[in-house]
Amino acid sequence: MTHENTTNAKPDGERSAAAEHLPRAIVRSGSERPVTPGPAIGRRRFLGQLAGLAATTAWGTKQTAVAAQTPPAAGPLPTVQLGPHRISRLVAGSNPISGYSYLGPHTDRQMKDYFTVERTVEFLQNCERAGITAHQFSDPDRASPYLRLLRERGSKLQFFGLHAQREKLREAIALTQPIAMVHHGGVTDGLFAEGKATQVHDFVKTAHDCGVLAGVSAHNPDCIKRVADEGWEVDFFMTCFYFLTRKTAHKEVDLPTLDIAYPFFKDDPKVMTQVARQVKQPCLGFKILGAGRLCSSQPTVRAAFKFAFENLKPTDGVIVGMFPWCFDEVSANAQFTRELGRTA
Repeated sequence: MTHENTTNAKPDGERSAAAEHLPRAIVRSGSERPVTPGPAIGRRRFLGQLAGLAATTAWGTKQTAVAAQTPPAAGPLPTVQLGPHRISRLVAGSNPISGYSYLGPHTDRQMKDYFTVERTVEFLQNCERAGITAHQFSDPDRASPYLRLLRERGSKLQFFGLHAQREKLREAIALTQPIAMVHHGGVTDGLFAEGKATQVHDFVKTAHDCGVLAGVSAHNPDCIKRVADEGWEVDFFMTCFYFLTRKTAHKEVDLPTLDIAYPFFKDDPKVMTQVARQVKQPCLGFKILGAGRLCSSQPTVRAAFKFAFENLKPTDGVIVGMFPWCFDEVSANAQFTRELGRTA
């Protein structure tokens, strides 16, 4: 679930530098409560504060307009093959759309509020204009409304989804019309740890029976290795760059961290990409930006894309979640892919 350029998100309780100069009664809660100039403020200072508020509001409106601008169509991106389908090496992920930031509840809420159905459609249309030709969704019920609108508006994007309930798979496929369904990574890791890998294999068989490609996602590299070693009829893998389910796979491990729910170990991408290079199927790496932890600057983002494309196979791609709240991450990430993701 990959969701990831989230540097610019501001927690609800954080005051911006511009806000420090606003009348405190307005800034504190964002309410419309009027500010009355008292003896300590004076008329001139009060009018100055209002002028500052007007300027800041205008600036914010301008920034929102910039973020919402429709980018021009760009050239094609490098592509990879999934069965009979050719897709861009950069796939638009769904974690930000679903409100999964891996950065805490404030950012989760901001993402959910931002990605209305209409804004999600606009976002994916912008992805398509930037050269991205595929989108990975997570929840079929949540995705269905925006997938339907995209198709009605002529989108040529190809879709594939995550799922884990074999008995409901046929219904999910009928609802979303994807080219593939992938067994959910966190569930994969858990079932393998519990000795129930056959349930994942049965999911793969059911997906094929439904007439779509079948994939397996995992955070644990050992799951990918086992599926490949046992020769499952898997069309492709989704490979998380970070082993976020360590405690599920190794219950005896006492991680030397605070309980932050998701441990991002900096050497994990080396381990997973080594496995990806060893399997014959295409792999789509996700969380290549560490769910926003490698987004402190655009050179840092570029370095993460460079690592991914240099360490995955030429037949592999990446899935990246994007949150273009105040920066055009879509165009930037597409350009990194265009520049760094070309194969000989």
